[in-house]
Amino acid sequence: MPKRFTVTSALPYANGPVHIGHLAGVYIPADIYVRFLRRQGHDVLFVGGSDEHGIPVTIRAKKEGTTPQGIVDKYHELIKNTFSDLNITFDVYDRTSASHHHKNAADFFLNLYQKNIFEVEETEQYYDEEAGEFLADRYIVGECPTCGNPDAYGDQCEKCGSTLSPRELINPKSALSGNIPVLRATKNWSLPLNQYEEFLRSWILEGHQNDWKSNVLGQVKSWLDDGLKPRAMTRDLDWGVAVPLDEAAGKVLYVWFDAPIGYISATKKWAEENQKDWKPYWQDPNTQLIHFIGKDNIVFHCVIFPVMLKAHGEFILPQHVPANEFLNLENDKISTSRNHAVWAHEYVQDFPGKQDVLRYVLTANMPENKDNNFTWKDFQTKNNSELVGILGNFFNRVMVLTEKYHDGIVPEPEFFDEIQNLNAYPERIGKFLGKFEFRNALMEFMNLARFGNQFLQVQEPWKKIKTEPEKVSGIMNAALQIAAMIAQTAEPFLPVAAGKMLEMLNLEQKSWQDLEENSNQISVGHLLGKTELLFDKIEDEDIEKQLNKLQETKRKNLMTNPNATPQKPECTYEEFQKMDIRVGTILEAKKVEKADKLLELKVDTGIDVRTIVSGIAEHFSIDELPGRKCTVLVNLAPRKIRGVESHGMLLFTEQPNGKFTFVNPEDETENGCQIA
Repeated sequence: MPKRFTVTSALPYANGPVHIGHLAGVYIPADIYVRFLRRQGHDVLFVGGSDEHGIPVTIRAKKEGTTPQGIVDKYHELIKNTFSDLNITFDVYDRTSASHHHKNAADFFLNLYQKNIFEVEETEQYYDEEAGEFLADRYIVGECPTCGNPDAYGDQCEKCGSTLSPRELINPKSALSGNIPVLRATKNWSLPLNQYEEFLRSWILEGHQNDWKSNVLGQVKSWLDDGLKPRAMTRDLDWGVAVPLDEAAGKVLYVWFDAPIGYISATKKWAEENQKDWKPYWQDPNTQLIHFIGKDNIVFHCVIFPVMLKAHGEFILPQHVPANEFLNLENDKISTSRNHAVWAHEYVQDFPGKQDVLRYVLTANMPENKDNNFTWKDFQTKNNSELVGILGNFFNRVMVLTEKYHDGIVPEPEFFDEIQNLNAYPERIGKFLGKFEFRNALMEFMNLARFGNQFLQVQEPWKKIKTEPEKVSGIMNAALQIAAMIAQTAEPFLPVAAGKMLEMLNLEQKSWQDLEENSNQISVGHLLGKTELLFDKIEDEDIEKQLNKLQETKRKNLMTNPNATPQKPECTYEEFQKMDIRVGTILEAKKVEKADKLLELKVDTGIDVRTIVSGIAEHFSIDELPGRKCTVLVNLAPRKIRGVESHGMLLFTEQPNGKFTFVNPEDETENGCQIA
């Protein structure tokens, strides 16, 4: 029976273009899934849009010397066109700066306000006296209390992934002026997340423990185990949705309150333009709501937004939130600030007509359960060896041989055991897609092409046409059945190539149910269309251009480093002398429980053996650390990090690629020697 699905993909910030990490993490898996649902005959609404509020937009506007509206106008169009160029099939792509969204978000806030959901809190928040404004979380930087990163933001540490509040930062400063901010009283309206802990635990950890991804469940459990706190849903800013209360003049809705409401606003816009009713897509309990997001958005889509929906009372909750991990580039983190990225709109320009190649490679490398990696050499290999050498080669041979031996007409069949169950392939592909296992689904699809090549190699019709010509028609009929099944199942992964294959075979697209029920997909006597190449090779010089582009970016960063961390405020010699820095040796290392980036180290400092917690797990393995010399700030005040009391700090340098290296004297030095 057909069902109704509302599928959303995370709203990209309209403060810059999208890159391949965004595509692999969110938009390609969402599009594959939506295409599959449509082929099953379901009623599907695929919702996207640009997130145009929040501090990243205002930061970009300040950098470019323009207004926030100017920034979002520019990047909304770029992002929207990029998705279209890459064949991402949104039913609606909206924007949160639109007036209809401002009204919807304000109405949603008022609904909760009138139900007395919010807690009014008068708190002290950081204020920049020179800039003359309260500082949003992203305008406050300081040391992360979890991993020691000196450049953590007031809402999140991008090094260890910890979600923070500004008051948790050590030595905070204003990103606007560089000054130390002061605390001033202000009033805001908070969502009491703590009152919904039992609901979230029951709904997610018990209700979805068997069907949600482990990375999603693990992050939600960590949040709940740490204990939820009320979170302010209003901010002292002038860019965003105005809080619809007279007493809240000069305040806007927190971006993570208004952004997910953007899904609903987009649905209402689509419904109005298409003369539909929007309510079944968000309020009918028979509708399945599915959010495609990256791992950095899990808390917002699995904690904050569901609490908002629950508090409102008229909306369904998500059935699935299949969040992916992060994609790296050439074994290094993708970084927008360092321009270490493959920008999607530039790819379309550099590789015209090769949108399917990018979809294929990103799906094959999709970071479903852990971070994965994209390299240009692998991109070339997958295109040349798999798309050209396996899929394209098989399809071309079938078309050419059928034209040569049978004038392009499907010949009479012969019984072959191996092709009687071709429908098992769409069944397996469908099962993987239904479980959001896109890499396995793609592998199963390519197995069908591999099977086709093997079948032709074993049967050798080019030889039998001379020795046993009566058998060739049966061989070619079987090969055409395989080709037809490939053409029919390719569309979710390779929509452009699928269209070409169906055109070559002169076939219409069929429902997925038909594919699962029938192995025979092309009839005797059917006239084929014209043959064309599906894919062509990518040459070494094309790859060298891309590698050189990345290398040139890295070179410029090393020379000018315009995004380098600003110099810290001056300190006196006497202040420096307070630091007691010594040479030590790491004796033991183990992971800190429930913290992927943290290691608990036993360090011999020459004056004692102490425990130090350090956020270096992604840079060094546990096995390589014991016995390593290190440099330790030994008189740093102890503090608890994830329940472990840490006494000191190890010193490292951070390379341009983000990799940590030890800071040590050149010569062998005894533990306890001071660094003067």
